[in-house]
Amino acid sequence: MLRSSAPRSSASRPSAPPHPPVGPLLRRYTDAGEPLSCEPVAQGLLNRGYRLATTRGRYFLKQHLDARTADRDTIVRQHRATQRLHALGLPVAPPLPDATGRTVAVIGGHCYALHPWIDGRHRDGAQLSTAGSRRLGTLLGHVHTSLDRVMEPPARSPTPDADGGHESARPEDTFRLIDELLRLVRARRHRDCFDELAEHRLRERRLLLAAHAHRRPPPAAATGWVHGDFHPFNLLYRGAEPAAIVDWDRLGVRPRAEEAVRAAAIFFVRPSGELALDKVRAYARAYRRAAGADRAELAAAVDRVWWERLNDFWTLRWRYQLHDRRADPLFPAVSALVVWWTREYEAVRDAFAG
Repeated sequence: MLRSSAPRSSASRPSAPPHPPVGPLLRRYTDAGEPLSCEPVAQGLLNRGYRLATTRGRYFLKQHLDARTADRDTIVRQHRATQRLHALGLPVAPPLPDATGRTVAVIGGHCYALHPWIDGRHRDGAQLSTAGSRRLGTLLGHVHTSLDRVMEPPARSPTPDADGGHESARPEDTFRLIDELLRLVRARRHRDCFDELAEHRLRERRLLLAAHAHRRPPPAAATGWVHGDFHPFNLLYRGAEPAAIVDWDRLGVRPRAEEAVRAAAIFFVRPSGELALDKVRAYARAYRRAAGADRAELAAAVDRVWWERLNDFWTLRWRYQLHDRRADPLFPAVSALVVWWTREYEAVRDAFAG
């Protein structure tokens, strides 16, 4: 993830990562300078990032660790995509090539990439005006149409879907997961308020899923190239204008309109778990115009993303199965959103597709 001056709570900050091989890395570049400092960047759950200062300037050093996307060929494909998008005028920050023209350095068995440092701040939906919400929708629409121009057609993509398909979750699988998570929550010797909320939400979700299991949506009909992880921590602003879309690790072929809905559900969710539907409406209309998507495509995407959220427990799986608490702060609003969205389903659908 590229850089922000926004602070992060120390309660959710992981332990300090090991120091990267800055010297051997910089020696691959002809004009990067000598290292002065290298500090970890706080945001980022899957990979590591560092703010690197040298005698020639400031850079963002990324260490690719996510097992699904950290092989050199996958990273090179991402880099080529950002280079082409940059040439089209999209706000991205392509990696810097070394003296041989390569953008990926493999050192000690790990892949690294050096990017220009982008000064900017992350902004969520509460910090966006209605006009800013429209700009956000237009930007994502341009990302999708531009990817169509610079990438191979999806039918010939070597890795059409990193997630293994577009089938929606099966309720019977989710019921089993709920039971397993409840078992883990109840087995904790010293329960805290998070555990109490987790048990409440799991029991609540089991009832919701039982009531709506018949609404499982069909497979997605339309797919295209998408960023794959479009949310506030992967977009930097200078003032009111987007400065850089970052973290293209999950670039892939998936239902495009679903990315638009999924992004809005992250940008525009309030702490109480409600969506700011006035901003969602402005954003969605701008996205439809920019991407050439029709109302039916957005309505179907709403169905599928709602179902995905109804069946998803990734924050609890991190805590109770992986013993990783970095996603804990996201759980209250994310879990409340599912309940609110189910209750206000028609209003949400109308905001995206009306």
